[in-house]
Amino acid sequence: MARRELIVLIFFIYAVALVSANKFTVGDEHGWNPNVNYTIWAEKHKPFYVGDWLVFYYQSGQADVIQVDEVGYNKCDASNPISNYSKGRSYAFQLNHTKNYYFICSYGYCYGGMKLAIKAQALPPPSPPPKAHKSDAFSVVGSRFVGSIAGFFGLVTAFWLF
Repeated sequence: MARRELIVLIFFIYAVALVSANKFTVGDEHGWNPNVNYTIWAEKHKPFYVGDWLVFYYQSGQADVIQVDEVGYNKCDASNPISNYSKGRSYAFQLNHTKNYYFICSYGYCYGGMKLAIKAQALPPPSPPPKAHKSDAFSVVGSRFVGSIAGFFGLVTAFWLF
């Protein structure tokens, strides 16, 4: 019975680790700034999955984060934004759907490469838990049994002596 509970616990921990989202700082230590190649950055960090977070760090008043469609991305056109954010110094965006996401800066830096295209994929199915060998299960149960008997005789001896 304990073996089954242990396997269920291990599977649960594994499943939680699998579905936990990743947080990506766009541009790494460079942040969301001009003169960073975000195409290379995205290639370095892919794959991106639904549930992951993109965090943009930028200089207040000198940059913004505009989500656009593919046409807006290719033309650096922010006139029809899907969403935009320019307050503060950071912006966190969660990839909620399996699709392509496009971000640009509308302060003119997009033409110099300050734009990002991300493809969010569905999470892959979890791998099955490893199969336990009968000898492994016996050694765990056997060692517990031997430990229990030793503990029992230790208690009996202690009560007998005192």
